[in-house]
Amino acid sequence: MKNNFERYRLPAVEIARLAGERILEVYRQEFDTYKKADLSPLTEADMAAHRVITAALAELTPDIPVLSEEATTIDYQTRASWQRFWLVDPLDGTKEFIKRNGEFTVNIALIEGDRPVLGVVYVPVTGIAYSAAQTNCAWKQEANGPTRPIRARAYHGGKAMVVASRSHAGGAVDKFLARLRAREGEHETVNMGSSLKLCLVAEGKADIYPRLGPTCEWDTAAAHCVVEAAGGWVKDLQMHPLVYNKPSLLNPWFLVGGAGGYDWTVYLDGAG
Repeated sequence: MKNNFERYRLPAVEIARLAGERILEVYRQEFDTYKKADLSPLTEADMAAHRVITAALAELTPDIPVLSEEATTIDYQTRASWQRFWLVDPLDGTKEFIKRNGEFTVNIALIEGDRPVLGVVYVPVTGIAYSAAQTNCAWKQEANGPTRPIRARAYHGGKAMVVASRSHAGGAVDKFLARLRAREGEHETVNMGSSLKLCLVAEGKADIYPRLGPTCEWDTAAAHCVVEAAGGWVKDLQMHPLVYNKPSLLNPWFLVGGAGGYDWTVYLDGAG
């Protein structure tokens, strides 16, 4: 019998909202920025959200461990024994937070084995929450408004809507887009920060997101679940689904696509 992960979805949404409130308290005032060991930025908002989420998840599910971006010192020998765990990015898009452009999220995922079975992506500035729990339905809840199901759309050629990273675009993406343009004509591109890029595919506002650059597992897990529940997919360049709780927490390069069987790999280096 399948586990009923749906029972955790709404509590996880509420936990993400609470973390979002703490993030906005920092966002609305002057704040300091620090550098982590990998030189990526860190703010008090990251740590405040981390503390809220880890405490709330420990109360909700005391027997399920938590791996957060802001506490990644747990070695693989320990993690390898985990059958289920929460994977959290307390503030995804710290660079966008620092720029104050609103394109940052709170990401909470539940991993079973090596797959995300629950995902919540919350946008503090807008109050929008995306969520799913290993079902064939993903949800988008507007701030103080209705919750509605979302579905990824199918691409059949022609003018494509492409979503790309605002902070991490590069030459590989440019080549991908050039090949797409040569075959299908002009496309539209929207640049976005954080896991919102995957959510645009999930809600049918974009056809493809080529992530041809570095990410970590906590960057993708929550939105990955939402995309799959909405009928889309998240796969590496060999078209294998991303897996989680690897010895290295880095993701391979990947593509995020909508419904249908369109082959986006023809636009990759070495294809065709």
